[in-house]
Amino acid sequence: MKNSFSSVAANEKNYKWNNIISRQKPLYSRNNDIRSDFERDYTRVIHSNAYRRLKHKTQVFYSPQNDHICTRIEHVNHVESISYTIAHYLGLNNELTKAIATSHDLGHSPFGHKGEKILDEISKRDVGTSFWHEKNGLYFVDNIELLEDYEGYKQNLDLTYGVRDGIISHCGEIDENSIKPREDFIDLKDYTFPNQFAPYTWEACVVKISDKISYIGRDIEDAITLGILDEHLDKLYDILGNYSGTINNTVIINKLIYDLCNNSTPEKGLCFSEESLELMNKIKKFNYEYIYLSDILKPSNEYFSIVINTIYNTLKNCFDYKNTFNSLHNMKKFYPNLINGFMDWFNNFSITGDRNKLKNNVLFNIENPKDFYFSIILYISGMTDKFAIDTYNEIISF
Repeated sequence: MKNSFSSVAANEKNYKWNNIISRQKPLYSRNNDIRSDFERDYTRVIHSNAYRRLKHKTQVFYSPQNDHICTRIEHVNHVESISYTIAHYLGLNNELTKAIATSHDLGHSPFGHKGEKILDEISKRDVGTSFWHEKNGLYFVDNIELLEDYEGYKQNLDLTYGVRDGIISHCGEIDENSIKPREDFIDLKDYTFPNQFAPYTWEACVVKISDKISYIGRDIEDAITLGILDEHLDKLYDILGNYSGTINNTVIINKLIYDLCNNSTPEKGLCFSEESLELMNKIKKFNYEYIYLSDILKPSNEYFSIVINTIYNTLKNCFDYKNTFNSLHNMKKFYPNLINGFMDWFNNFSITGDRNKLKNNVLFNIENPKDFYFSIILYISGMTDKFAIDTYNEIISF
């Protein structure tokens, strides 16, 4: 019902408020700033390089020649739109949903979920930890992304707890029909696997559901545009039943948003009718069978593995404890763009950088193998599809 969640919204009346707006360290302020905490988070995110790169990262279909096929940044905008609609109707804080939705996929690697899986395999083998984009997104906003302040110093984003929590808690692979926020104000570093904890705010719960509403419909629309579903449309019409004479993103999104808003209460949680939950799960199963696991995607997935592993191994082979920098320098004549780019990036997070202009966290010791391998994984995870391909081509060219 309209405004039925206003009593639990993220605002000054909420008993969690001080935790929600808390930051790991104080954010600099100016006398003429008129923005709220979440508006500051939002603008810090959209000015970050990680956000800008989303326009050249795969959502589902790699390197589409059709300009109207969804990329990662369009997906983020869809989630922001859907979560705004839900939050606004229910009486929740749509400034918070906007900041979470805009930042929720900053940790995605090049080549979509296939790239994520490849980096996870590398990370488990060489670093001993899992790689998953929600955790990587939190690490990026906490440690990697840098903005110049008004004095010219580069600092970390220092987002509020409410937005940081929404990033790592947004895992959209959910089948349960009721989502409520957790009570515990945990250290977000306690996350060890996706979907381990419920989000801390109702707003983050909204983004979590909006993520799923967004992609199941749009992925179908893109697959239809590309002709991938030509032989399977009858099955999809059978799933949708009486909901539509036309299959498109608008129909699916409208149905699910309306149902969610009219079935959710603070007591029951954010939930769909059993009918709509069943519909969503059937669509998701259809997508996996006929889109995500389609044979037509397998050749590109094999290529992604070659590209990422080649870049990773080229840099990994430069590790030589105290002599690592010399080893990197020696490879510049073969791979100048890769080595210069990686070293410039690495120096931002190492004691070797120009600390006179850096006020961010020092992350890496170049003499520590796990630090060095982890830094390569992070560097690759920030690449766009095109930059990864260009880097690979530099490595294999003479």
